[in-house]
Formats: sequence, C-alpha cells, structure tokens
Amino acid sequence: MLTDTHCHLDLEQFDRDREEVLERARQAGVGRILVPATDLASSRRAIALAERYPEVRAAVGVYPNEAGEFSTETLAELRDLAQHPKVDAIGEIGIDLYWKAVPLDTQQQAFRAQLELAAEVKRPVIIHDREAHTEVMATLRAAAPPAGTVLHSFSGDAEMAQEAAAAGWYLGVDGPLTYKKNDALRAIFAAAPLDRILIETDAPYLTPQPRRGSRNEPAFVAFVAERLAEVRQDTLEQIALATTANAARLFRWEL
Repeated sequence: MLTDTHCHLDLEQFDRDREEVLERARQAGVGRILVPATDLASSRRAIALAERYPEVRAAVGVYPNEAGEFSTETLAELRDLAQHPKVDAIGEIGIDLYWKAVPLDTQQQAFRAQLELAAEVKRPVIIHDREAHTEVMATLRAAAPPAGTVLHSFSGDAEMAQEAAAAGWYLGVDGPLTYKKNDALRAIFAAAPLDRILIETDAPYLTPQPRRGSRNEPAFVAFVAERLAEVRQDTLEQIALATTANAARLFRWEL
C-alpha cells in the first residue's frame, strides 16, 4: 500500500472529477491520502472530504502566504477543528520567503502560534519551507514539536536533512525527485534513513516527470515511489512498506 501524505484534494482543480481521481488512486495502490490545509476555509474542506471518504485524512492550519489574516479568532477555530477525529496534524504551516506575500514577522507569529497549538492538541506538524531554511530550522529547534514533524517537499541541503533526521523529523519527497536536473536532491534521499522518509504528491502541483505538464493527482505518488526505489536501489515493495509505516507512525494510523 502506498500513502500520499500531502495532497490538496480540496482544491477546485479536482471539483470536476474528484471521484475518478480517488478511484485512480485506489487502482494505483494508494490506500490513504492526507489533505493539508492552507487557511480556515481549506481546513473545513479537508475535514469534509475526510468525513466523506474513508481513505482521506485531514490536517488543519494556516500556511505562511495566508498568515496576514491570522488572529486569535483564527487560532481558536483551528483549536476547535483540530478536535475532529479525522484531523491528524496541524499544517501546512511555516515560512515562505519566495513569494514574500506576508511580512516575515507576521509569518513567524502565525508559525509559532500554530506550533504551540500542535503541542497543546498533541498533533504532529506539516512544515512549509520555501527559501526559508534558516528561519524554519531555527523556529523548529526552539519549538521541538513533541508530536512529530515532517518537512514537506524537502528542498534543503544534505546537512539540513541530516539534522532533521537526527532530530527524529521526517522528510517529505514528491515530484521534484523525478526531475531530470535534480541530482542533488536524489543524492540526499539516497543517503537519508529510510525510516525518516514520507512520499507525497502536493497535488495538483509538482507533477512527476512522467506526467509533467498535466495536473498532479494522488495516483502519481507511485512515480515518486518508483524513483525513490531506483535512487536507493530498493524494491518498490520495500519503499511502499517503509514509507507507509513511517506515515502511520507519525500520524498515528493503524496499518
């Protein structure tokens, strides 16, 4: 069984054929899909999908590019949403210095508040880090999230990967692993401990190389698993078993 630990299945890109997307995922061996949120509205949508489909789980949170609207009222609603039995994480949260849509100090305030919430409700955190490695790592070192951490779509260097693994955090890997010029990323995931790796799609974004140019979807996590197996000289079965077990450990799922 494969697991897609990061798929924005709630977005409008899936509105016309969500049922077919889920059926293709099942046919590809994807047994569980985690839908992370980017704001309160997507948090509610993720929960609604998790209520409707047995293989879907949800995360709630406000990601950095929406942090300008973060408030004490936002935090209170996230706390309520996090009590839902199919909410397994707080995320995606973090810092984004690529778009610069929100001032850094505002992003950091929302990030820290949600890390504190995750500790309070005993949920792991799903981290968004875009061109903000120094800031994200400093914040995580200080917070030391007690219920676990995954660095979604990991894009740091080997030293950062080693530090994250040593801290017991997980590295999320998705479509970029398959891109032709990403030898450095492949080297990082060839060396990373297998018990610290999660596979994901970030669908509808970051489509793997074999389907690049089309919308990404959960079934395509198989392409990530296949490339990871090739990079690590493992079998696809070994990768599927290990990464699914890793996801179950972090998100407290039954296998």
